[in-house]
Amino acid sequence: MPKQARELKAIQVKNLSAPGLHAVGGVSGLNLSITEAGARSWILRSTVQGKRRHIGLGPYPEVSLAEAREQAAEMRRRIRAGRDPVEERRAERAARAVEVREETTFETAFLRYFEEKVQIERSNPKHVKQWKSTIVTYAFPVIKDKPVSSISMEDILAVLSPIWSTKNETASRVRQRVEAVLDWSRAMGFREGDNPARWKGNLQQVLPAPSKIQKTGRRQPAIALDEAADWFGALQSRKGMAALALQFLTLTASRSGELRGATWEEIDLAKKIWIIPAERMKVAREHRVPLSSAAVDLLKVLPRYPECNYVFPSPRAKQMSDMAISAVMRRMQADDVKAGRAGFLDPQSRSPAVPHGIRSTFRDWAAERTNYPREMAEIALAHTVGSDVERAYRRGDMVEKRREMMEDWARFVCGSSEKG
Repeated sequence: MPKQARELKAIQVKNLSAPGLHAVGGVSGLNLSITEAGARSWILRSTVQGKRRHIGLGPYPEVSLAEAREQAAEMRRRIRAGRDPVEERRAERAARAVEVREETTFETAFLRYFEEKVQIERSNPKHVKQWKSTIVTYAFPVIKDKPVSSISMEDILAVLSPIWSTKNETASRVRQRVEAVLDWSRAMGFREGDNPARWKGNLQQVLPAPSKIQKTGRRQPAIALDEAADWFGALQSRKGMAALALQFLTLTASRSGELRGATWEEIDLAKKIWIIPAERMKVAREHRVPLSSAAVDLLKVLPRYPECNYVFPSPRAKQMSDMAISAVMRRMQADDVKAGRAGFLDPQSRSPAVPHGIRSTFRDWAAERTNYPREMAEIALAHTVGSDVERAYRRGDMVEKRREMMEDWARFVCGSSEKG
């Protein structure tokens, strides 16, 4: 007969410290395992159906000596009855995994992904809000309560098809975001198999390419080049911080969010440059904006408030809203129409121009009225230019060359003769 281990008491077990397996007695094969790092856990060593098994019974001291002996005795009874506790545990875990997959709905998976990834990794509050709103608006009505494990291509098409042709840019973002949630779900073990929201080699085969659908309508309504100086002159006659912000946005061809978040620390009036940090940029890279003389003159007359460091604050000394700047353009349009004129309309769509369209006007000006290289204008707009290899070899951002271009642009919109 095998030698029976001496039955240790609780205090004796507590005093064990040497790494290795320590038989504690009471139940044949029950051991306390101590690792080199000092971690302790219970192990039952036994032979089950001819196979040597090491069965874990939990960590010590969370599982006490008495509890470990009770569990070990139960395992021994199962083994004598011809059962395999290890295989039973595996089956239980597999069944639980299936149960978890069936319980994890798209809404549950999305909310976890949103909290654990999107809110942490994205610094722009507007983008975070848009991320959630697009999923809630377009995906939830179709797949909110469906287990992520059973979402199929048919479900994805039910989400996308109603808006794929009419709101393709939004639909494309919805697809990308659903794909991200399902990729995360697979990594977490909530689903298996291919991602039905994947574009390449999947939805690509059944939905029209976005490039074919988005040929028209993507450009924001812009001011016609021949009307730019008249429009800017009308803008300069308007009062208020939002009108000044729109002037600066025009002179720098910047995005609304970049301008509204600008602080005085980002601007060096002596060097005539505005440095926007990477965390505030859409492309997540620092962007340097050379300031024209007109832009510097505008900044010099702005009031500064000790309680607020924004360059263009709201009346409550907070960040100005996007709507405040858009409202200036809407009022200018309304006043022009009231005076019996057509207003400032996009030459292609004939829609009233909007603030973001000023960037298109700048791009048209650089291409049609100047000899500046296309690459320089794209860099001025903070667009990604060239391949990964080209960007790796191009260290500079042409900031001094762009300085002359921005002076010419300022002269153009201010109605003066230009050099370009």
